[in-house]
Amino acid sequence: MLRFILIFCVALLSWKSNYAHKRYKGKAVDLQIEKWDNSEMAVGYSAFSIKDKFVWCGSAIRSKEDGKYYLFYSAMDSGENCPPFIDSWVLGSKIGVAVSDSPYGGYKDLGILYNKDGYIPDNSSWDAQTVHNPHIKYFNGKYYLYYIGAVDPGANAYVKGHLNRRDRIQQNLKLGVICFETIEDFLTGKVSCNEQPLLVPRTRVKANNVLEPSAEGTVIKPDNLIMVNPSVVYRPSDRKYLLYFKGNVYDPMWRGVHGIAISDNPEGPFNVQDDYVFEFETPDGSKLNAEDPFVWYHRKDKCFYAVFKDFTGGFTKGKPGLAIMYSKDGIDWKLPQNSLFMEKGIILKDGTHISVDRLERPQLILDDNDNPIVLYAACSITSVNQKKDGSSFNIQIPIMLQE
Repeated sequence: MLRFILIFCVALLSWKSNYAHKRYKGKAVDLQIEKWDNSEMAVGYSAFSIKDKFVWCGSAIRSKEDGKYYLFYSAMDSGENCPPFIDSWVLGSKIGVAVSDSPYGGYKDLGILYNKDGYIPDNSSWDAQTVHNPHIKYFNGKYYLYYIGAVDPGANAYVKGHLNRRDRIQQNLKLGVICFETIEDFLTGKVSCNEQPLLVPRTRVKANNVLEPSAEGTVIKPDNLIMVNPSVVYRPSDRKYLLYFKGNVYDPMWRGVHGIAISDNPEGPFNVQDDYVFEFETPDGSKLNAEDPFVWYHRKDKCFYAVFKDFTGGFTKGKPGLAIMYSKDGIDWKLPQNSLFMEKGIILKDGTHISVDRLERPQLILDDNDNPIVLYAACSITSVNQKKDGSSFNIQIPIMLQE
């Protein structure tokens, strides 16, 4: 019995040490910085952008058919007659595709494929007005594009307090999935699964200015008000699919929270759990804000990892950036000794370090050993919220593991 306990303890210590000492570093990117009127913009091999559009998000996958890499991105029309960025992603985001021979960059745009009409008012389907947060996965011989979408429920919708059109749409965000057999099928519109949302928030609790509020006294669930930022992973221990999402709570100020839904199949149905995940408290009892988790399973380490946006540096006890955590079962998450995944900045090939205002919605390309080799992230060098100039892009940053 003692021998068994000793073996178990050694194995547990070895399991923990796998991530306690893993450190990742972003390598130099192949791009140049251009000066715009009131902005700086990245152009070049490692930065995907489109003229007259804000590019955001960006999830890539290697095609099983031709070996090329396909980047599924979200984009919003930009220009003086268009809404500023902070409104544009709600009022008319679209999903497009780009292609490259390499995971490290060089993407060429294939065009907008989903919600082509953008800002034009449209309520023809649950996701007709805006689609955003694309997250592409391949399971069991089929592609699954998870995303968020919404329509305006209308000025006559029941609202406690007041919401303008932008906020009505934002509070109507739901999760969806598009299924297709090949990349070519998606490019030609041969898709399924997206007729109805995949998941809808179970609770709508907010003191005021809320769309279709829940009954007084409703206990808040993690899928409160909205469901955004999908990330899906297969759990081999029980052959389940885990879908992570973000909701909003107000206690009393806004705070992003995360939950998990579980299914036997990648297209659902998913059963939303009541567990809160990625949630950590500070010594004073307040809760840290995370966002945009990307989750993957590492077969050798036999655990899950998640990379996410750290708003304040509270997770890493440093500056805001990208943090990493780990989990044995995908539900109970812990911070490793080295919880910083990447600082909020980029390094040019000449060694110049460029601080950026936004580096978020991280997505990864993994090698055959489940180690990250490229980080894809939505990026803007200067503050973009109030701008109309399209000064955002998806960046591809090579990743190296430091032992």
